[in-house]
Amino acid sequence: MKIKTEKLKNYLVDINIITESYFEELKARTGDGESVEDVLIAEGIITEENIASIKANILGIPFIDLDRKKIDKECLKIIPESMVSSQNVVVFRKKNGHLEVAMTDPDDLETIDFIRKKTGMEILRRLTTKSGIRSCLRQYQESLDSEFESIVESEPMETKDPEKAAEEMPVVRVVDTLIKHAAIQEASDIHIEPQEEEVVVRYRIDGVLQEAKRLPIDLAVGMVARIKILADLKLDEHRQAQDGRFKFETKNSEYSVRVSTLPTSNGEKVAMRLLSQNESDLDLDKLGVRNQTLEKLKRSIKKTNGIILVTGPTGSGKTSTLYSMIEALNTPEVNISTIEDPIEYQISGINQTQVKPQAGFTFSSGLRALVRQDPDVIMVGEIRDTETAKLAINAALTGHLVLSTLHTTSSAGTIARLIDMGVEPFLVSSTLDFAIAQRLVRRIQERSERHKLSDSEIEDLGKHCDLDRVVKLFREEGVINEEETLKDVNFYRPRRREKSTEVYKGRIGIFEVLEVSDKIKELISNRADTHKIKQQAKKEGMTTLVEEGLLKAAQGITSIEEVLRVISE
Repeated sequence: MKIKTEKLKNYLVDINIITESYFEELKARTGDGESVEDVLIAEGIITEENIASIKANILGIPFIDLDRKKIDKECLKIIPESMVSSQNVVVFRKKNGHLEVAMTDPDDLETIDFIRKKTGMEILRRLTTKSGIRSCLRQYQESLDSEFESIVESEPMETKDPEKAAEEMPVVRVVDTLIKHAAIQEASDIHIEPQEEEVVVRYRIDGVLQEAKRLPIDLAVGMVARIKILADLKLDEHRQAQDGRFKFETKNSEYSVRVSTLPTSNGEKVAMRLLSQNESDLDLDKLGVRNQTLEKLKRSIKKTNGIILVTGPTGSGKTSTLYSMIEALNTPEVNISTIEDPIEYQISGINQTQVKPQAGFTFSSGLRALVRQDPDVIMVGEIRDTETAKLAINAALTGHLVLSTLHTTSSAGTIARLIDMGVEPFLVSSTLDFAIAQRLVRRIQERSERHKLSDSEIEDLGKHCDLDRVVKLFREEGVINEEETLKDVNFYRPRRREKSTEVYKGRIGIFEVLEVSDKIKELISNRADTHKIKQQAKKEGMTTLVEEGLLKAAQGITSIEEVLRVISE
């Protein structure tokens, strides 16, 4: 909610919280997208609760502290957890035909109107804090626990036969509830892990595994069987790993769920990956690539031939980056074909093909067939072997734009990997346009605590990157001016009392984009090592993963700790 800065200043000065001159000094220090309120809280002059209470007084809207308030389960059911998380709004009381709704932004009339139409009740607005909203989200989790307890207690298992157990109502409801809550919490993966005496369920949220629930071991056989039926897997196969997929819908989204089963000493473990089929998420502009680099990429994918490779570990967002490029090219005039394992997003307008090794249809045989289909753009899910690498190079040489992924740790390492696979250096230099290394870092949900680096912290940071280059980048991006140094940069981090899962929400990419220039082509042809190629790319303006991450930390998007965690992994 916006309050005029002058009105806030007058109020704080009147109650002797701050002097007028110091307020103006703090106001001058605000950065992009930052308010004076953010600075006041970060400097420890006032708490989030205090500022919310003051805003409530100024606006004439009651303030409610939700941090320790127990909310009735019927109120929690009125709006979904996803709306509480995304809109910072919660229904906390139902009384005399009215709903009392706590919000961080009582001017969000669209959300108020949505709740009014859904319930047919009058809405009374209340102001609260983001920490209060987080407290309510924890109560939603407690509601999940009670939901499972009611399922297990009211509908006990009647059989241990897998096929029959898979159709029993408690198993059906447990599996549906697990997937539904994973979707609500925006989890990317669900792990169902049988132990000796119980089943542990964990969600991967923003790249970090978190325990969601422990269930009775009696449910294990039925849960695995139920998931196998959904994914069209063999029920009677328990000694071999299996892979499959199925669709799952919520009120707001449709998901493709990728299933993998693996035999363990305690039974079959199941991993499910949830992939939202919302095509609007596949947008190059939303990936986190800096503007100057983004424009180069957009120009490159408009070319009629060449190769663009994206590299990084599993779960670093490589496939999403490829699909975003595909979506940018997806017009009726362009023939786009893919060969994938598995097909993660179904996109209308492109021809997608699934690898089937058991039938002899591999990346290499599929790519050989695709070239004969008159494509303009070919996407190969992953270059795994020498034959596929050579076919991709040949496709680029014969007038196709090829997009693919490769498993290396850096952009410059992509070149060495291709050569190790047996591709001649002169072919790499003549076809490769861009090599992109990427990672995903968690976003700070709110700017919790501002801090500057001490001498020892700067010294430690210097072990991970060239500090002179970091300072130069910060000046180019307007983080600091020419007179300022790294000591003057404001970074952000979670407050010491907060859990990291409460402070971070969502992820964004950091990218190391190597453009193959004439000088780099020459180095490749001369079999220069990875270090020399990387140094030349840096001379030509490439920023490294660490440098990109630190820039986002200085912009308040993530923290230094998060950047170093991801880079070290």
